[in-house]
Amino acid sequence: MGYEAAGKVVVVTGGGGGIGGEFAHQVAARGATLVLVDLRTDAAAATVAELPGEGHSVVTGDLTSRADVERVLDEIQAAHGRIDVLVNSMGMTSAERFDERSVESIDRELTVNLNAPLMLTRLAIPLLRAAPDPRVITVVSLGAIFPLGETPIYTASKYGLRGAMLSIALDLRDKGITVSSVLPSATDTRMLRQEALDGGNAFQFQDPPQTPERVARCMVKLLDKPRLEAYPKPSESWLVRTVMVSPNILPRVMPLFRGKGERGQAKYIRELRDRGLVTEDGELVE
Repeated sequence: MGYEAAGKVVVVTGGGGGIGGEFAHQVAARGATLVLVDLRTDAAAATVAELPGEGHSVVTGDLTSRADVERVLDEIQAAHGRIDVLVNSMGMTSAERFDERSVESIDRELTVNLNAPLMLTRLAIPLLRAAPDPRVITVVSLGAIFPLGETPIYTASKYGLRGAMLSIALDLRDKGITVSSVLPSATDTRMLRQEALDGGNAFQFQDPPQTPERVARCMVKLLDKPRLEAYPKPSESWLVRTVMVSPNILPRVMPLFRGKGERGQAKYIRELRDRGLVTEDGELVE
């Protein structure tokens, strides 16, 4: 029997993005009431306008700010009194190389990808405990297992987030809160498009990026059948986990995949142009 979403309050951070927005569509179709939290009000509002059902809302907030997080949770408390499902799907990446980027940019990426979801989840505990069957689902990354040479800070943040969520899941399971994570590989979102244009990690383009719908379906399955972790593409997960049994082989293995990845990245950029998502000047269309 699937998760009974009707009447449940589902809070999605990064709700104006590809994965968060698609998950919102899928659970709204099951009758859930969505609260989309995003710094980009227009993007979240556009998603809410397309959701099936009624009663959905947008809360604007910078989740790297504790004051904003507390205000966001106060608004949810006033409107709904509880959170049945909290989905952490906000995130960022940068194609700046480690030896060239500023220390401030490193701090920012770690704050957005690691500190912010942990702070929000911790401060949301009282609202989660007010629900009869509270759940937390966090969008991590396959980069939480496999090091991405061009984006080491993204890798660091996702390694940390994966470990934290596994630990939190073990800690909270006997306290009535179910915590799960989804670890997608490259997904056709605004973030990946920008990374491709900026010359980010080419290894992830061995195959065409998956759709946000596929990742969202995997997340919904975590509601139907809770697990600590789930992978939208299980075959990819087995490959990278096998390689990581012996990480010292990475310097020999990675060059074997570089050419295919670079060709895949170039093909993806051409497809973005064909879809009208990239201008002739190489800028991403919002």
